[in-house]
Amino acid sequence: MLRIGREQISFGCVCSFVFLEIRWKAGSVHIAFWSQDCPGRTMMDLASRLRRPSQRVAGESRRMTSHFWRFLWTLALLGLMSPVNSQRKAPGAPRDLKCTTANLRVWDCSWKAPSGAGRGALYEVCIENRSPPCYQLGKTNTQIPSLLPGDHEITINPLHDFGSSMSKFVLNEKDVSFIPDTPEILDLSADFPTSTLHLRWSDKGSVFPRHSNVIWEIKVLRKDSMEVVKLVTHNTTLNGKDTVHHWSWVSDMPLECTTHSVGLRCYVDDPHFSGRKEWSNWSPLKNISWSADSHGRVFPVDKVIPVGSDITFCCVTLEKVLSAQIGSVKRPLIHLDGENVAIKIYNISVSENSGTNVVFITKEDIYGTVIFAGYPPDIPQKLNCETYDLKEIICTWDPGRPTALAGPRGTTYTLFESFSGKHEVQRLEGFINESCRLLFQILPNQELYNFTLSAHNPLGQSQTRILVNVTERVYPHAPTSVKVKDINATAVTLSWHLPGSFAKIKLLCQVEINKMNSAQELRNVTFQGADGSSYLTAVGGLHPYTVYVFRVRCSGETFWKWSRWSSEKQYLTTEAIPSKGPDTWREWRSDGRNLVIYWKPLPINEANGKILFYNVSCSSDERTESLSEIPDPQHKAEIQLDRNDYIISVVAKNSAGPSPPSKIASMEIPNDDLETEQTVGGGKGILLTWHYDPNMTCDYVVKWCNSSRVEPCLMDWKKVPSNGTETVVESDHFRPGVRYNFFLYGCRNQGYQLLRSVIGYIEELAPVVAPNFTVEDTSADSILVKWEDIPVEELRGFLRGYLFYFEKGERDTSKMRGLESGRPDVKVKNITDVSQKTLRIADLQSKTSYHLVLHAYTSGGLGPGRSMFVVTKENSVGLIIAILIPVAVAVTVGVVSSILCYRKREWIKETFYPDIPNPENCKALQFQKGVCEGNSALKTLEMNPCTPNNVEVLETRVTAPKIEDTEIISPVAERPGESPEAEPENPVVVSYCPPVIEEEVPNPGADEAGGTSQVIYIDVQSMYQPQAKPEEEPETEAAAGAGYKPQMHLPVTSAVEHAAAEDDADNTAGYRPQASVRAWSLVSPDSPRSTGSNSEVGSFGSPCSVNSRQFLIPPKDGDSPKSDGGGWSFTNFFQNKPND
Repeated sequence: MLRIGREQISFGCVCSFVFLEIRWKAGSVHIAFWSQDCPGRTMMDLASRLRRPSQRVAGESRRMTSHFWRFLWTLALLGLMSPVNSQRKAPGAPRDLKCTTANLRVWDCSWKAPSGAGRGALYEVCIENRSPPCYQLGKTNTQIPSLLPGDHEITINPLHDFGSSMSKFVLNEKDVSFIPDTPEILDLSADFPTSTLHLRWSDKGSVFPRHSNVIWEIKVLRKDSMEVVKLVTHNTTLNGKDTVHHWSWVSDMPLECTTHSVGLRCYVDDPHFSGRKEWSNWSPLKNISWSADSHGRVFPVDKVIPVGSDITFCCVTLEKVLSAQIGSVKRPLIHLDGENVAIKIYNISVSENSGTNVVFITKEDIYGTVIFAGYPPDIPQKLNCETYDLKEIICTWDPGRPTALAGPRGTTYTLFESFSGKHEVQRLEGFINESCRLLFQILPNQELYNFTLSAHNPLGQSQTRILVNVTERVYPHAPTSVKVKDINATAVTLSWHLPGSFAKIKLLCQVEINKMNSAQELRNVTFQGADGSSYLTAVGGLHPYTVYVFRVRCSGETFWKWSRWSSEKQYLTTEAIPSKGPDTWREWRSDGRNLVIYWKPLPINEANGKILFYNVSCSSDERTESLSEIPDPQHKAEIQLDRNDYIISVVAKNSAGPSPPSKIASMEIPNDDLETEQTVGGGKGILLTWHYDPNMTCDYVVKWCNSSRVEPCLMDWKKVPSNGTETVVESDHFRPGVRYNFFLYGCRNQGYQLLRSVIGYIEELAPVVAPNFTVEDTSADSILVKWEDIPVEELRGFLRGYLFYFEKGERDTSKMRGLESGRPDVKVKNITDVSQKTLRIADLQSKTSYHLVLHAYTSGGLGPGRSMFVVTKENSVGLIIAILIPVAVAVTVGVVSSILCYRKREWIKETFYPDIPNPENCKALQFQKGVCEGNSALKTLEMNPCTPNNVEVLETRVTAPKIEDTEIISPVAERPGESPEAEPENPVVVSYCPPVIEEEVPNPGADEAGGTSQVIYIDVQSMYQPQAKPEEEPETEAAAGAGYKPQMHLPVTSAVEHAAAEDDADNTAGYRPQASVRAWSLVSPDSPRSTGSNSEVGSFGSPCSVNSRQFLIPPKDGDSPKSDGGGWSFTNFFQNKPND
């Protein structure tokens, strides 16, 4: 009995001995009470009673004192500080309790028997909290249901063995090992063509209490040596049922080559189990082998592999293989079991269409196979499914890269429709990379189709999907049988046929309308579809009498694609009356009596048909006149009218009827203040502007024409509304470089008035020809050039001026080099006055060639040049001056010379042409013939020195018209070879040739008779012995000086003394030779003193080469002899003689 507080708690029995046991296990305190009479009472009983106390005890417990709780905490602290072993072992008790589990449902526990225990020993095993808690066993192992997590006490008590004691064990799930049962392979099979092993086994999932993950480890062994070639894991999940699993493995070596074995084990990963988890044991091996026959074989046979793969070939044979090769390349052998060998090929390349041969060579035979290397099919690209007629669906795609496999190894395409479960198959043969197509019949009442296109070949497969609503993928055929019918002149009916079953949808069709010289027009029309029906529509808004070209295409209303265009249909609409009258204008003839009416042909869109003729009429207040019908090709008419105001009306008619009339007034209002203007257009037209005039009530008319045309100047016209102030005149006939005349008329009620006259160009161009110019006049320093106007047709713009280039240069040598005005030798004159037609170029050089070039230019550019070469004249004034100056000088010199010569004629005569007496005519001396011929051997005269004192007149000639010069010719000089015989006694003779002086002497009788007398003077010179030179001998050649020597000069001193001695005696009478002795030449060529003369004797007398008109007797004025005209001198030329 235990007293707690003031209450007593009864445990149901009285024990003689009470034990208290405190145990520490895994962090918890266990308190046990037991006695000898009450075994089995433990802390669990107390705890149970504490957990489930009676109401009274619970109330008492609340009244427990703090001393009791201190007692309990003290016991607990002792339990923490003094834990005891979990097993209470006594000598000879069971020990080493171990538990494992294979399925998490049952724990398989075993222990070691106590020492000395017999064979049939019994054990009582008690497990707490079990019902029944104890049971007996005759072995040392037992299976118990899996316990809850936590510690569990197991008591093992040997029975009938009083030497043994019981053992208590605390068992926890963490102490249990989870080792699954050894797996069992249900089946191992081989697919030899593909070298694939197929493994089947069961996971026995029904024995496990809950779902768990399982890891299977599979190993593949090869050859007899059990070489592991593959070790792989395979994951599954236990689902509470026995599930058969499959695993396949493709061997890199054909299975026929050697034996292959497979083993299996597992590992169960239960997340709720806290014990140790271990791999199961390996299952027994399963083998696959191929038994060889007597004939060798090569594997694999006709294998198809991807390009770039590695592959092994083997030869199964009983013979020894010597070598092996693929194609033409030999490979090393790999030895297998027995005589079997293999070769390994790495990164194989694309095979040929027929494959690549693999050959094994033995001593007796050759074995081989064929390998095909290619590509798996690409995913089909651009898969598109549509319908032409809602009867069948056409699916097209691009197969992508060629697989390089053909024949039975080619790619097979399968089109599968998932809603209906139908499919279509197509096989591609060869290396095809073009678009492929498959047809699928449309099913009734089905619009939505889900297609899967699969591509398959021995190397793999691919697929793509597309979802199609067939009513939205309508691509109709091209419409056929297009027809056109008239409704009226502006509308037609267009019909066509469209094959297909389109009753369930609406069609959208497009009509293309093409008209000549017009933009294309498209019109859309919607129809309710029909089955194989024709469709028609009305096409309005057309122009009468116009050729149209129609064509049609269609699509579904939910547009997908337009069909191809139908064939073109051409149609001409019917005629209608012209929509308006012709555009008219009028011009008066120059005589002012006839009016010419012009009109333009109506455009096609206004004529509405073929114009047959025109009606022209004129009306006034007084009368109306109509002309006959004018056929269409003619677009003008001429009417003779007076100057009254008329209204002209023009009507065009076709087969449908007449047009509205076009009216125009005939009266023209004059405008005298009008000037012609110039303008240049831009682009394709010319802009004309004017000021607004409220008086202009009708309209404005701009008329233009080519200015080169003759009158009347009419090319075209244009009308502008009366409120307009400008217009751009455009015409397809305008051409650049052509001058046009523009006339602006304003219309009033009573007629038209010319407001502006303009000449202009659409675009100015450079002239096409050069000005034609000529040289009007040339002088020594200038050139006058004149040119003509360039015709308007060739000018091609408004003339802005001329460029005149000139430079020095001869023809074919001058180089203008593109008219480089910057060159210093090229001069340029820019003539901006277009009215100027002449140009004088001044400051030129005389008698020089010039190259002239003339250009005309407009705003459009410089025209070509015309060149000319001109030579300036010679300078006449200079020439005249050059001639006159020398002539004047010559005349002046001549006149002066003539005057001087006339005044000095005697001096000139005496100086240059003296009279020389002829010795042959000398009668006084009676010279023999040949004396004067220069014969020195002839002695003509010997005389002593004497002084002449008289003159004898030997002959007088009555008639002497002029003075003739006589010449003394030396015989020696003239005829040296001819000489008379010399006297022996006189070996040296000097011959004398007296000078003959002819002079006209006045004679009374002769004067009357008109004649003159000639006086001949003979001068006999005395020879004097000159003084000898100091260095010469005086006696030398004395005899040589004897005799008469003419023209001998005496020394001046001797001549002066002689003249002084006889001066007084000879003053009044006697002969005086040559007046002045000083004038005598002392060194004459023939004098004794002259060079080369052998005579030392001087000669005194008058020289025979001098003519004299002076008196021979000097005057008695006492003047000493002086040189007076003896010999030539410049001063004597201007000195007058006394007798002059």
